[in-house]
Amino acid sequence: MTAEDELLAAPALVAEPAVARASRWTRAGLRVWVAEMARFLTVGAIAFVVDLGLFNLLMFGPGHVLEHKSTTANVIAIAVATLVSWVGNRHWTFSARRTDRQLRELLVYGAINIVAALVPVAAVALWRYALHYDTQLALNAAKVAGIVLGTALRYIGYKLWVFTGSSPAS
Repeated sequence: MTAEDELLAAPALVAEPAVARASRWTRAGLRVWVAEMARFLTVGAIAFVVDLGLFNLLMFGPGHVLEHKSTTANVIAIAVATLVSWVGNRHWTFSARRTDRQLRELLVYGAINIVAALVPVAAVALWRYALHYDTQLALNAAKVAGIVLGTALRYIGYKLWVFTGSSPAS
């Protein structure tokens, strides 16, 4: 194989043509995006219920298992919710954009979730330890605010770095 052949076989790192980008904002492109967003938010809602439910079960449920360890309860709840969201996003939300590099997807997905998970963990820790608000309502409000911001970070990260395969609409 010549150097020219290798260059031609290498993946192109050229920006997408403006015409292809603009076509995504057609009525059909917008419908595709709205459907994807609806699937993403549905998966997120299920993961949210798992996350918040497990957090409350560990903190305030029978036996108050982790009553004085809100960060530990938060991390456990986030880990379980992340596994739930991985399955939903890979097999439903972004199924058309999956790649054949599953390990790479999983590792990048995990890294994005670790970064995004720090947001609600930091919010709960700040609320509880720095501001001394440790009621169930205060901790849940801090967690919800962190989850909303973390969700936006996740969506952007998944689109940019995780599910990067070609979709039928592309």
